[in-house]
Amino acid sequence: MYPGTIGIKFKKLSEDARLPNRATPWSAGFDVSASELITIPPGGKGSVHTGLALEMPENFFALVFPRSGLSMRFPNYLSNGVGVIDSDYRGEIMVPFVNNTDMWIGISIGDRIAQMIFREQTDAQFLLSFVDELSDTLRGEGGFGSTGG
Repeated sequence: MYPGTIGIKFKKLSEDARLPNRATPWSAGFDVSASELITIPPGGKGSVHTGLALEMPENFFALVFPRSGLSMRFPNYLSNGVGVIDSDYRGEIMVPFVNNTDMWIGISIGDRIAQMIFREQTDAQFLLSFVDELSDTLRGEGGFGSTGG
């Protein structure tokens, strides 16, 4: 392995499973493909099988995001926005979809359905008590949209 790379092991659970891959050398995400043919009705939900399970180092996790190309063709989204795969999970990677259109969406074996980004985990330590005050910031208590846009 090259310095700075991590070792990820994939287990093939289906004959139609494909290893995730980057579209270009500088792509942040690894494209994940469907290992089954599935149709999702208008306004419906479905979980798409990838036929893959994985093992990554204990201090890593994977984030599963929608692919922008698929979202441009079909206004759909992952049912929970972003999926998180913990380092101790050994089950099949499933991609939950919501079809936000008025047409049926067909997903074929080998279709790139999501992308995975691997990140290193940092542990947070919490104070074991509540505090009376928090430090001031420019944003303060401003919530959604408070910084413009």
